[in-house]
Amino acid sequence: MLYSENELKKRLKAGCAVYYFYAGDEALVRAAAAKAEKALAAQDPETTVLEGPTPSVEEIVLAAGTISFFGGKRLVLMPLVRPSAYSDKDLQEFCDTLADTENAVFILTSVMEEKYGKLRPGKREQKLIAACEKLGYCAQIAKPNRAALQTMAREWAEECGARFAPGAEAMLLDRCGEDQFLLRSEIDKLAALADYATITPQMIEQLGTVTLEADTFDMVKLVAAGRTRQALEKLNTLLALQNDPILITGALIANYLDVYRAFLAKKSRRPLADLAKDFGYSGKWNYRLGNAEQAAARYDRRRIERSLQVLQALDLDLKGSRLPADLLLQKAVCELGLQTAGKSA
Repeated sequence: MLYSENELKKRLKAGCAVYYFYAGDEALVRAAAAKAEKALAAQDPETTVLEGPTPSVEEIVLAAGTISFFGGKRLVLMPLVRPSAYSDKDLQEFCDTLADTENAVFILTSVMEEKYGKLRPGKREQKLIAACEKLGYCAQIAKPNRAALQTMAREWAEECGARFAPGAEAMLLDRCGEDQFLLRSEIDKLAALADYATITPQMIEQLGTVTLEADTFDMVKLVAAGRTRQALEKLNTLLALQNDPILITGALIANYLDVYRAFLAKKSRRPLADLAKDFGYSGKWNYRLGNAEQAAARYDRRRIERSLQVLQALDLDLKGSRLPADLLLQKAVCELGLQTAGKSA
């Protein structure tokens, strides 16, 4: 069953004993669990937290069987449970305990593997899902699309007492990506910067926080445009902010792979949607691959392949050379600049 706030309210009113939320994103399950917990906390229950990922069966049995001091049901929170880490025997006892409990209400969450934009629960995960579906409210939380994220961003800003100027929330998404923890954190900072009034595009630029993926793609665009000096300035900023050189290199490799794939797709006249499906891109793939396609227009195949070879050598050097990491990165960016069509540096 897909998550629905209306359905959650119905189940809370009916008095379910088990609430299980699972998704591919931790922020999604935390938010849903917090709503259930807030509603149940209105009854002022005693609360037990069994920290994940694998509370022992003994801990679960004890929490389920302990009568609350005030006579009501105990609220048992099990965040980020990992069913696959249990043995078949322990998982069966876990499910039996949930079925037999009379003195507790459970709220469980799990983050599960995602492939090609869809959850792929394993055998044990499916077993816990099936058990919870019989006992209470068990819901998969789908990732919000871009429009939903923009709505959430506006709502979070309003909660802070601020609001976005037209189009500013879309700009923030472009810079932050789809990480909801990062998005919420940036909105809190922007609201303060705006003195809890209007958050403008200029403020978003001023704050300057973006994902490493977005920062390194800015470098790729600068290199592709023959603006190697500006790319080096961007690199130095990332290093000054103490980003790990190996992570910077990994993000650069991922971006150049996007460029290479977009280049090949255009040569073979394949739409970007097919490319996204073939390589498992999710979320805002059209924005990501659209940018990669624009950068690819400045290259031929040999130059892109040579750029990837430069980055592969950089990765090996960072892990084995005694030379300073910043020097190795700067050298690689200069070599990347020589691979653009204009060979401008």
